Amino acid sequence: MAGAISPTPCIFCQIARNSTSTTLLHSDDKVVAFRDINPSAFRHYLVIPVEHIPTVKDLQRRHEDYSLVSHMLNVGQTLLRQDAPQSEQYRFGFHQPPMNSVDHLHLHCLALPFKPRQVFWLEWKHLKYLSLGPLGGFIEAEKLLEKIKPFSPISS
Repeated sequence: MAGAISPTPCIFCQIARNSTSTTLLHSDDKVVAFRDINPSAFRHYLVIPVEHIPTVKDLQRRHEDYSLVSHMLNVGQTLLRQDAPQSEQYRFGFHQPPMNSVDHLHLHCLALPFKPRQVFWLEWKHLKYLSLGPLGGFIEAEKLLEKIKPFSPISS
C-alpha cells in the first residue's frame, strides 16, 4: 500500500480509528465511510482508507492501490444507492492537490443535485467538482482506476 504514518494524526485518521463522535455509515478493515460535514449535494459521503494515504498522487500502478480504490468506490456506490435511490445522478471522485482540503485520501460520493447556495461566492463549491484536465481538480473514481490499473504481465 502507498501509505505512511502521519507525524501528527489527521482528523480523518482519528475518524478511521473511531476516536471522534462522527457517525460511521460503513466500517471494515480497509475503509470507513461517513457524512461530509459541509455537504455540497443532496447526499454527500466520504469514504476513506483506514491507513493514512495523503493524496491520489501517492497511489501507484499496484494491485493493492487499485484494489483499495475499487473497494472505496464499491462502498460509496452501495451507500448512495441504498440511501438516495431517487437521485438524478451520482458522482464519485477525488480532489487532486492542491484542491484537496484534508491530506488523507478520501472519495467524495455525491447524490445530485448539488445543494443551492444562498451567497454567490459560495458557488465555487460546485466548481470544486470539475475536472481541470492536466491542472488537476476533481478526478472521477473510474478515471483514477484507469490511471492506477496495474500493468498486465506479458505472457510468452
